[in-house]
Amino acid sequence: MDIDQILETVYQCKYLPETQLIQLCQKAEEILIEENNVHPISSPVTVCGDIHGQFFDLLELFKIGGDIKNTKYIFLGDYVDRGYFSIETITLLLALKVKYPTQIYLLRGNHESRSISQMYGFYDECLSKYGNTNPWRRITQVFDYFLLSAIIDQEIFCVHGGLSPDIRCVEQIRSINRSEEIPSEGAFADLLWSDPNDSVSGWVPSNRGCGYLFGKRITNQFMQINQLSLITRAHQLAEQGYYYSFGEEKILTIWSAPNYSYKAGNSASICSIKENKKPDFKIFKEVSNEKRIIPERMVMPIFL
Repeated sequence: MDIDQILETVYQCKYLPETQLIQLCQKAEEILIEENNVHPISSPVTVCGDIHGQFFDLLELFKIGGDIKNTKYIFLGDYVDRGYFSIETITLLLALKVKYPTQIYLLRGNHESRSISQMYGFYDECLSKYGNTNPWRRITQVFDYFLLSAIIDQEIFCVHGGLSPDIRCVEQIRSINRSEEIPSEGAFADLLWSDPNDSVSGWVPSNRGCGYLFGKRITNQFMQINQLSLITRAHQLAEQGYYYSFGEEKILTIWSAPNYSYKAGNSASICSIKENKKPDFKIFKEVSNEKRIIPERMVMPIFL
């Protein structure tokens, strides 16, 4: 498998022949399986939120964030669905993981799921472009090996969604079997589905139908127990590209899909964490050539 040739193809927003895609998935899986549920990562590193198949906006992200040869990235999940280029997006990220395994880390989002990606675009896109569902089946198998979380310099916790009443200590995440479809309840599901919420104090079942809403008190307890300085997560649209919950700089939501679903009108951001641990944000807007070629059928109701 020629990874440089694969990258050259995918950077042009072309999807791979099926046999080549299967080979890429196998190689990526071999790398991902060696990583930990709570993967330790050292700064400097750039943290990125939801992408949702917006391929040209992903290229813009790398343009403003820096060449991957010199810049380390953590992606917090939700690479597929909604956007018109989910295959190209996830293929590029997998190819970069193979080429630069210690320069890019891929966390699992709630859309890296067989059930969700059948409902919100990725399954249909695979069927439309390949004429069969084998690519979707193989890529969703790779999703089973994506990280559940990461921790930067032992003090910044990274996760797609949020916290869980079943997880008091970060170390408990290490015992979760992540190599399976996302369950509908339990700690695994909560990490990918939960949200911070200013109006609650304890644990409240989420109106998403999975995970919980949790408040400031829960957040502070988790951070104190685990000696954390910051929690970074994605999963919720941020109009300005990012926001802090509870009026404090403790839990940070990062969103990296500008003009989400081609109609939300939001900005996007990425967050650079340097040795001083102070987040440095870069804000960006949608890339115009992506919007021009989106067919009407891809503009769907918003679901995060």
